[in-house]
Amino acid sequence: MRTALIILAAGKGTRMKSDLPKVLHRIAGGPMLWHAMRAGAALEPERTVVVAGHGFDAVAASARDYDPDVAVVEQAEQLGTGHAVSQALPALEGFEGDVVVLYGDTPFISETTLEAMRAARASHDVVVLGFEAADPARYGRLVVDGDDLVRIVEFKDATDEERAITLCNSGVISADAGLLTALLGKVSNDNASGEYYLTDVPGLARAEGHSATVVRCPEAETLGVNSRADLAFAEAAFQTAARAALLDQGVTLQAPDTVQLGWDTVVGRDAEIEPYVVFAPGVTIESGARIRAFSHLEGCHVSRGAVVGPYARLRPGAELAEDVHVGNFVEIKNAHLHEGVKANHLTYIGDADIGEKTNIGAGTITCNYDGVFKHRTVIGKNAFIGSDTMLVAPVTVGDGAMTGSGSTITADVPAGALALARGKQEVKPGFATKLMNMLRAKKAKQQQTQG
Repeated sequence: MRTALIILAAGKGTRMKSDLPKVLHRIAGGPMLWHAMRAGAALEPERTVVVAGHGFDAVAASARDYDPDVAVVEQAEQLGTGHAVSQALPALEGFEGDVVVLYGDTPFISETTLEAMRAARASHDVVVLGFEAADPARYGRLVVDGDDLVRIVEFKDATDEERAITLCNSGVISADAGLLTALLGKVSNDNASGEYYLTDVPGLARAEGHSATVVRCPEAETLGVNSRADLAFAEAAFQTAARAALLDQGVTLQAPDTVQLGWDTVVGRDAEIEPYVVFAPGVTIESGARIRAFSHLEGCHVSRGAVVGPYARLRPGAELAEDVHVGNFVEIKNAHLHEGVKANHLTYIGDADIGEKTNIGAGTITCNYDGVFKHRTVIGKNAFIGSDTMLVAPVTVGDGAMTGSGSTITADVPAGALALARGKQEVKPGFATKLMNMLRAKKAKQQQTQG
C-alpha cells in the first residue's frame, strides 16, 4: 500500500521553558523529531512532510539532516492539529494512497503498531491509534461501538460520562489522502478552544457513511513530551528499552543501568560492555568487541575482537579494525587503526592512518592542527612509536620504522629507519645536592623571617 507521512512539529513547547523548539530536544542524543521520523520510516513512505512553526529554520534543517528528501512546510499560526495537517496537504498534491499523521513530540510509536494500523486500513476508511490510560487525565476520549469508532471527544468538550472512558486518543491517524483532504475541508473551529481539530475527522467520516476504527497500543508508545520532566522520563524509558533489547540480542552488559546508549547505537552479539560506558550517536560495535569501563564513544566503528578502554574516548571518524587495543586515557579522532594496532596508554591520535600491528607508545601525540588546517599522520605496518613521541603532521612513518622515546618527528621516516629527535643531555655531578641544599636554606630563612 502506498503511504505518505505527515509529522506535526510546529509547537513551541512553552512548558519546556526553552528557546529550542520542543521537537529538537534530544532523547539518547537524537532530536525527538528524528525518533518520530525513524518510526514513520518503517512504513517506507513515498513522501514525508514535516509541519514546522516555532523555530521553523532550525526544525527544517534538522529534518533535512535526517532525510534530505523530506518536505518541510510552515504553519505560521497554530490553529489546531486539523489546521496543521491541512498545511501539509499541498506538498502531497498528486499522491494517491494512505496518509499517516505522526507527532514530533511523540517519539516511541513502534513499527508493530504502525503495521497494525496499515492492516486495519484494509477494512476501515479511517484508523485512529488509541490506548488504555492508567490515568486518562485530560486526554481526548475515544467513543466506540464494538470495533467502530463513533467519535473522538476532547476532554474540555466531554461530558462527565465521556470523561469516564479510559480509551484515549494518541492523535495518530491514518486515512486515504483524498478522503482526508475532503474531510479536513469540513472541520470547523466551533469548540471550546476555537481550533480546528484533527479529531473531528472520524465523526465526519461516519456522518458520510465511511467507517472508522481504533487500533490499540501500549500506553508507553504514546508518551508525549511536553516538559523537562517528561523529557527525563522519556530518556529513562528509551534507555531501559534499548538496554533490554541489547541483552535480548546476546550482548553482555555487566551493569546495564550504568550504560548510556545513543538513539542509533548498534552492538553485535557477544560484545561485552563494562559499567559506565556512554554511547553518543553514530556508534557501531561489532560482535566480540569489548568496551571497558568509563569510556565515551561517538561517531565511531569498533570491529570484532577490539578492546577499548577503560577511560578511552573515541570521537567521530574513529575506525578500529579487528583486534585493535585502545587503552586508558587514549583519545582517537578521525583516524583509522588497522588490524592489531595497540595504543594502550595516554595517547592522542587524530587525523591519522595507522598500519597493521603498529605499537603506539604512551604519551604519543599526533600534532594535527596548525591553527587553521588539519593535517594527516600516516604510520605504516609493524612500526614502533616510542613513548612521548610528538608526530608533527603532515608526516609519514614507514613500515617497520621506529621513533625514539621523547622524539619530536617533523620529517618523514623511511621504512625500517630509526628516528631520534632529542635535545642533548648534560650531566653535572653533585649539582642536584648543592641546588637542594641551597633551596632548603632559603626556605628556612623565609620561615624564620615570617615567624
